[in-house]
Amino acid sequence: MDKSKIPEIGNQLYQLIEKLYPICRSITGNGNRKTLQIIKKIIPIDIKEVPTGTKVFDWTVPKEWNINDAYVKDSSGNKIIDFKNSNLHIVNYSKPIHTTLTLKELKDHLNTLPDYPDWIPYKTSYYQDQWGFCLSFNDLKKIKEDNYEVFVDSELSIGSLTYGEYYIKGELEDEVLISTHICHPSMCNDNLSAISIATYLAEYIQNIKNKFSYRIIFIPATIGAITWLALNEKNLYKIKYGLVLALLGDEGKFNYKRSRLGNSSIDKLIQFVLSTKNFDHAIQNFTPYGYDERQFCSPGINLPMGTIMRTPNKKFPEYHTSADNLNFVKSSKLAESLELLTNIIDTIEFNQKYINLFPKCEPQLGRRGIYNSVAGNINDLEYAILWLLNYSDGNHDLIDIAEKSGLDLKLLNSAGKILLEKKLITISN
Repeated sequence: MDKSKIPEIGNQLYQLIEKLYPICRSITGNGNRKTLQIIKKIIPIDIKEVPTGTKVFDWTVPKEWNINDAYVKDSSGNKIIDFKNSNLHIVNYSKPIHTTLTLKELKDHLNTLPDYPDWIPYKTSYYQDQWGFCLSFNDLKKIKEDNYEVFVDSELSIGSLTYGEYYIKGELEDEVLISTHICHPSMCNDNLSAISIATYLAEYIQNIKNKFSYRIIFIPATIGAITWLALNEKNLYKIKYGLVLALLGDEGKFNYKRSRLGNSSIDKLIQFVLSTKNFDHAIQNFTPYGYDERQFCSPGINLPMGTIMRTPNKKFPEYHTSADNLNFVKSSKLAESLELLTNIIDTIEFNQKYINLFPKCEPQLGRRGIYNSVAGNINDLEYAILWLLNYSDGNHDLIDIAEKSGLDLKLLNSAGKILLEKKLITISN
């Protein structure tokens, strides 16, 4: 991907969302497989299956859920709620049922949003033996006293949890982990926006010369993160930076939620990029509620992993409703989010600590051909070289030096390459 074309790629990001939008996804099931197969046409992800019953820390991979149809009919045979019109009409993970109920009995299983009477809410019952439907409050008001046929053609069976993973090998074994959740049905900002951006970000990474190795995972929320961590626990020490992606297509400003550590490598780096690239943003401290940063930053894991989003969850009314639709996300905002993520990747790749091999006073640069200015007339690259030499003590990385000097990170990176070539500095381990 040509980075200069990122503004144009907004349409591609949006088109992938359009393709994924109709699919009924959950924490398990064929909807996730279909979603991952579509992503696989763009990037070569490995699709992995973890069997029902697998023990993952304090959890167990649940039965697999799939649904074919669901509806509520009145006594005249009219469908007053129809899953085929919106997959948000069914409470996700509803058990199968076929029965007749009075209106009073039926209402115990109906969910609405009275404050937003035209919208359908999104509800789940993952670990409960329940069934239910969702509809708009205005549609609920139209339902008359009657006997209603209730039909949910779903299946909860021994199967597996499905997730996708794409590993891009770098010069180092040190890894950058990027995670996004795939379990939500027919909602665009949460989280098709991040799925689409993670896909095209991976395409960007695979086409650059990368120092770090990258692992991009497409997982169901909570149980998917727990499962992935349990299966990969012995290799977590390799992760030096991590990011959870969510809610990246709306018109709000960027929000970064710090890792549990609060001052980790990723926290410092994201705040630097947001500030120096002049993205409108806010910074949040870690809380143990939200997305999968809860799992990645749990006390026994405690990875340097933050979350990047636009408007945070529950801070916009469309959240977890049918109003989070194709009209809510904007291609220009998707492109801007991808631009931010590519800047973050570039900064991860540039950032480094060095050791000055000639720390006792300045080395003589003129005879090495890298300092040619007449006294008092120093150019930007020479200035960057002096800053880099002075702070190459193994304690300051390029971000530290950029913040102290006010110099651009790319310029400092260029200075670093020159000094490495002249054997005046070495990379700090």
